[in-house]
Amino acid sequence: MRLLLVEDDPVLSRTMARGLENAGHRVELAHTVEDAQHWWAVQAFDAVLLDLNLPHAAHARSGLGSGLTALRSARARGDRTPVLVLSARDSTEERIAGLDAGADDYLGKPYELKEVEARLRALLRRASGTADLVSVGRLALDRQARRVSVAGQPLELPAREFDLLWELMTPPGRVLSKGDLSARLSDAGEAVGDNALEASFSRLRRRIAGSGAAIRTLRGLGYVLEDDATGPA
Repeated sequence: MRLLLVEDDPVLSRTMARGLENAGHRVELAHTVEDAQHWWAVQAFDAVLLDLNLPHAAHARSGLGSGLTALRSARARGDRTPVLVLSARDSTEERIAGLDAGADDYLGKPYELKEVEARLRALLRRASGTADLVSVGRLALDRQARRVSVAGQPLELPAREFDLLWELMTPPGRVLSKGDLSARLSDAGEAVGDNALEASFSRLRRRIAGSGAAIRTLRGLGYVLEDDATGPA
């Protein structure tokens, strides 16, 4: 998953980011309300991990501000990215405030990384209507184990091609534009341009040839992964 982690504690944020990245996720960090609003507006994320006790950049030492500001701003512009609130504010009133502001789930600190990941998977399943194990033809993606197989045999994919297949199979049959895919596959340090995206598509098509699944280009719309029994790729 491509995640936005909004946490003002530098030690906690680095530790959690490392854990999530080691589990195969891509993580963008934000430490203030302004950082969170910026990244949330300009990048596409699968989910947001949001601390409530955030400073404003202009008042970093005062502790002013709240993650609810960023959450309300995103929901007001129609952004439906799943949000898991992670906060030491664990009273009933605080949980209600977070959920009423548009959060999808709430987990009090301290927490275990495994539980965070499990809740993220549940949020993504609900948002996309997709189970952990999805398949097209003989091509299968185990989203929890992060494994790809063809007719039960493992298929090793480089990271970029794995991420591209993940997007195409979350869920299968969804049409994704080139711009949407570029945004989802890019990060702060590396933008994925049209040429790089086309090269990734070309390599992925070769790797899944004969799997019973095919990537189709829909002119003017984007790309979709479908059963290849419906016609030529």
